[in-house]
Amino acid sequence: SGQHRVPRASAQLLAPVGDPEKVICVGLNYHDHCEEQGAKVPKEPLIFSKFPSAITGPFDDIVHPQDTSELDWEVELAAVIGKRGRHIEEAAALEHVLGFTVANDVSARDWQMRRNGRQWLLGKTFDTFCPLGPAIVTREAVPDVHNLWIRCSVNGHQMQDSSTRHLIFGVPALVAWVSRFVTLVPGDILLTGTPAGVGV
Repeated sequence: SGQHRVPRASAQLLAPVGDPEKVICVGLNYHDHCEEQGAKVPKEPLIFSKFPSAITGPFDDIVHPQDTSELDWEVELAAVIGKRGRHIEEAAALEHVLGFTVANDVSARDWQMRRNGRQWLLGKTFDTFCPLGPAIVTREAVPDVHNLWIRCSVNGHQMQDSSTRHLIFGVPALVAWVSRFVTLVPGDILLTGTPAGVGV
């Protein structure tokens, strides 16, 4: 009706999914990112996770922990699971996706690359290290998830500018792969990797 609108300035937008069971992430999943890192293109998806407590609103502050001196950004397309599944066939994988949103896989590179036995978890999952949103765009409203512009600006300077067509493993392949190991449930978040232009 248009009679119950809230002025944008008076509202704080939260993450569109605030407490998922799982936040599953993919590393080295863009050709241009592998090239800039001098890394070989993976033969299988490189999977890691963040804790749901890392999620924060899309416009909330990212807290710079005293424990790191190497804070970094990673813009990512995130898929939101909408239908439970295990051992999902790739051909049917998008049927398990509710829609898509934007995430920032904030990373403490010292903890990711050199500390904690070089396991990635701690460097990826400090509180506020997963800004998410502001909206979920339904799967049906996205004509081609592998032809989306993806970019990140830091302090007004564009640092990442790419397209999801450069993904190594597309969304259906990732959903199918992850479901080999864990049951995907509605609300789970799948961060699909970042393109070139990260600070490291």
